[in-house]
Amino acid sequence: MGTKPRGERMSPQTKTPTFLLELPLAVEAGQAARLRAHLEAGRQFYNAVLSAGQRRLRQMRADPAWREARAIPRTHTQERRAAFAALRERYGFSEYAFHELAKGLRVSWLAEHLDAVLAQTLATRAYRALNRVCVGKARRVRFKSRGRGLGSLENKRTDTGLRFVLEPQENGRTLGFLLWLDDRLPTLIDPDDPVVAHGLAHPIKYARLVRRSASSPRAQGADREGERYFVQLALAGVPYHKPKHVAGTDTVGLDLGPASIAIVPREAEARLEPLCAELRPDARAIRRLQRCMERQRRAANPEHYDERGRPTKRGTGAPRWKQSRGYQVSRRRKAARERRLAAHRKSLHGHMIHQIVAVGHTIITEKLSYTGWQKRYGKSVGLRAPGMLIAHLKRTVASTGGTLHRSPHVRRNCPNGVMDAGRSSPSRSRSAGTSARAASGRCSATCTPRFWPPTSIQ
Repeated sequence: MGTKPRGERMSPQTKTPTFLLELPLAVEAGQAARLRAHLEAGRQFYNAVLSAGQRRLRQMRADPAWREARAIPRTHTQERRAAFAALRERYGFSEYAFHELAKGLRVSWLAEHLDAVLAQTLATRAYRALNRVCVGKARRVRFKSRGRGLGSLENKRTDTGLRFVLEPQENGRTLGFLLWLDDRLPTLIDPDDPVVAHGLAHPIKYARLVRRSASSPRAQGADREGERYFVQLALAGVPYHKPKHVAGTDTVGLDLGPASIAIVPREAEARLEPLCAELRPDARAIRRLQRCMERQRRAANPEHYDERGRPTKRGTGAPRWKQSRGYQVSRRRKAARERRLAAHRKSLHGHMIHQIVAVGHTIITEKLSYTGWQKRYGKSVGLRAPGMLIAHLKRTVASTGGTLHRSPHVRRNCPNGVMDAGRSSPSRSRSAGTSARAASGRCSATCTPRFWPPTSIQ
């Protein structure tokens, strides 16, 4: 059930590089209301598919054959894979099976808001979320609440449903429109922007509608609910590179810490730099907003607190939490501060990444667990986001034709007798590890992870 026969399966398509181009949408009040209705229908449909898929996952795990498949040694790869594949086939836990499930759930009024292709993409999203739980990469799935809503909705084709079209004009300019059902949403295109011109010159793979919250309904481009809408175009090719960003040819070793990074090129001089040193969050202002939101929440929901001011446990049929207008204003103000902080952090990451790539586009770094850092250095990691820096570096290096390698293991001791970053030591908490020692003169640069056997990341 839910798996195509071998004769009907299509040959795997060749993967091509993809990059994104985001354009703002100029929506009217009626169009914004219809978009909210479409996204609300998508949210309910996604939750329905996720709930049905969760039942299938629980039934599959309750089957005694699941325990027998888990008991098969991992060295018997083919036998273990065949046992789990048979269970997935029996209980319909596959992407194609979820597509069939979506076909049965897209009925009545849901079919007026979602076409078949959008329903399949939502079913694929639900399957991937449940599959992470199935393979042990996540503990549970998250349903989309009505307050949070569905933030994005994407297509997987360009000839039907949600799609983007370009219309050249007689004056030489080009207009872009996002077509969805009966709406024709114009986009704001800057003809003098080289990034936009480069992106629109490439073929479009699919379009994605994105909804983001603004600071207030009076913000530029926001509707009466304080939300902005954008279209993201998945384009075939590589992103635009500014002429000032030139990739080097050296090999660079990186050693990243929670609050610092050591950059050790093969030929140039090594250096140790703080991570996002210019990032200065206004913690006092954020804390004042949090206290204000707590007072407004308590004033609007006295029934949710006992006589001592402690939150009561919610049971079946408990009243819902109410949100006053003042609370919503305070929440938008806090979200705007967090959004500006995230944008500044992303800008500082990009500046440092371009500095690294200017030295060399062959990057070798250590394989680290950023989740473990979050548990031990949560405040520092949450502020500077070292894992996001590596993810951004990986994309930038790939777009320049370079490679990023991660060392699969760490040597315990260097040739000079200095204990390296593999051991738990107080110096590891705020330093950048082995390469930091090389940068500070405590150890030679030959002890950096760039000389260990690397594993290429595709």
